[in-house]
Amino acid sequence: MRSEERHGQTDGALGRRRWLIFGILAVVIGAAIGLYLTLRPPPKPVAPAEAADVQSAVTQEGDSLQVIVRWELAPGAGQAESLRIEVRIDSASATAARVRGHAGGRRQDTVYVPAPRPGETAEGLSCVAAQYHSMISRERCTPWRFVRPLAQAPGARPAPQPKVTAAGQPTRIVVQPSGLQVDPDVDGRCAAWQTRHPTASAWIDVNRTAVPACTGPNNRPTIAQFCAFAELADGRRVKTANSANNPYCDELFRAWARERAS
Repeated sequence: MRSEERHGQTDGALGRRRWLIFGILAVVIGAAIGLYLTLRPPPKPVAPAEAADVQSAVTQEGDSLQVIVRWELAPGAGQAESLRIEVRIDSASATAARVRGHAGGRRQDTVYVPAPRPGETAEGLSCVAAQYHSMISRERCTPWRFVRPLAQAPGARPAPQPKVTAAGQPTRIVVQPSGLQVDPDVDGRCAAWQTRHPTASAWIDVNRTAVPACTGPNNRPTIAQFCAFAELADGRRVKTANSANNPYCDELFRAWARERAS
């Protein structure tokens, strides 16, 4: 009987020691975890992605300019929950800024800003910034210009009057194109090219592409060229003297003549 009592007491002592050991281990492990969490460096914040290759394609739509902004996100530069797109314009007749927001998956947006008046040049800037949580990336911007020649209303006499290449009195002077997007001449590359090639045309495709030295950050030509045509009293369409013998103006004139025929 006493042997059984001693055996039960022994088991009870072993059980208490076992629980004590477990308790000590739990305290030690908890303290180690707490120390690790206290001493380990805080996680680095995830930087938002940065926009890259921001480009704009600008055309006139009535009294507005349609600005199609395209961009990419730099690879490996973080994440983007949302995007902030801003288009700014400054001309003699209008100064405006349009801001839009989109989800981070977008890569294009269309923004409308006031068009400059005939005879004015608008200076534009398209900017994109990415946002992730409460952080916003550095804004990436690309400049552009939009040039509108001084248009002539039907029946108006231009001053000075351009000479025409055929007999007759012009009743209307038309300037083509009616407006043109051009890029800034970065580092004067196009001016230097024109100096080296004084008799060559920088244009490859009329109103669209130019030689690489005269192509800017939006892949648009950095030069603007306009041609003046006349409509005579008998309905004939002719080139003015300052637009004659010019391959660039010849192509524009053929397109203008086809518009009437159609």
